[in-house]
Amino acid sequence: MLIRNICLPDGRRGQDLLVQEGRIAALGPNLSAPEGMEIVDGGGWLLSPPFVDAHFHMDATLSYGLPRVNQSGTLLEGIALWGELKPLLTQEALVERALAYCDWAVARGLLAIRSHVDICDPRLLAVEALLHVRERVKPYLDLQLVAFPQDGVLRATGALEKLKRALDRGVDVVGGIPHFERTMADGAASVKLLCELAAERGLMVDMHCDESDDPLSRHVETLAFETQRLGLQGRVTGSHLTSMHSMDNYYVSKLIPLMAEAGLHAVANPLINITLQGRHDSYPKRRGMTRVPELLAAGVNVGFGHDCVMDPWYSLGSGDMLEVAAMGLHVAQMSSQAGMKACFDAVTVNNARILGLEGYGLEPGCKADFVLLQARDPVEALRLRAQRLLVVRGGQVLSRCAPATAQLSLPGRPATVDWTLAR
Repeated sequence: MLIRNICLPDGRRGQDLLVQEGRIAALGPNLSAPEGMEIVDGGGWLLSPPFVDAHFHMDATLSYGLPRVNQSGTLLEGIALWGELKPLLTQEALVERALAYCDWAVARGLLAIRSHVDICDPRLLAVEALLHVRERVKPYLDLQLVAFPQDGVLRATGALEKLKRALDRGVDVVGGIPHFERTMADGAASVKLLCELAAERGLMVDMHCDESDDPLSRHVETLAFETQRLGLQGRVTGSHLTSMHSMDNYYVSKLIPLMAEAGLHAVANPLINITLQGRHDSYPKRRGMTRVPELLAAGVNVGFGHDCVMDPWYSLGSGDMLEVAAMGLHVAQMSSQAGMKACFDAVTVNNARILGLEGYGLEPGCKADFVLLQARDPVEALRLRAQRLLVVRGGQVLSRCAPATAQLSLPGRPATVDWTLAR
């Protein structure tokens, strides 16, 4: 296909994009279309690479209310609730919910997801289910799986053996949760153990790290050290990092350069961090999200994740990464034009780097994966939660949606007018 008259996230306007054999063949103004090729009018709207979610829990998604609702809204009750639900899970239900969520994702232009999957069930039921889902959705969505020891790799009996079994079956990434181990020392030991396992197997690492309001939860420091010691630079992600919100500034002035030096990626989960953290506060209440602007300024690659959708931890959500980015810019007070653009990058290009996606982008030679948004630029897309007009994967259209408009007939106005939401 040839898509005419599009805007690009970098500000270029009036561009055409040519797709051939599943790849972007050319990008520029006034391109010629080979005879018989489908020509799509881009309408001057924004063409973006697809949205990417660098942190999600697909094994729990759409399970809200099973077996009960999280009444306190806390992280710990969510973990306890998930523990109650695990014995009741069936592979069929896990697959059905995950596939339904993948449909939601595609409709919203989300074509790559890194999902943590709990390995602390001796049946490895969720692992088997999501490995099956990964194969089912491969033609239209990249699903990357993290072996996640929800109950602690040292705290839970046999968790390390189960984690290795999950990796043997094809799970992609080594996960961890050091702040949930029984002691700070055990947490640090788990980081060392899991990073060594990843280095031995040539895998990436993504740890739930310091998801706490405790300013003394500092396992990301150990994660940065082990990353450098083992030569894992660029392959390790610290997710959540909410304790950084409560740390004193002097310590953070040392920590962030260590993270940058180690080439760590960081993932904040704005919707969930703002909901779960600060629950022990009266007033003032902490926001709980990690220090996104400071990390970006130091050169750390920061992505945003959705984390949860309708599960024991979060009762809302729809797979809309623009909603995630919008919450991120509000919580981090990134309201400048550059800040808002950085939040858009945090759900597209930055997350693609975290997942290590091959061929991602809008340059010639990249995979023809993209979404046409009813907006003129990334800031407008965030402001309006822009309609996804077209979602394309490998040059094939997966989803189409009509532009959002409203017909207004107002007293005192001369005529009925069509009002396009992005005007």
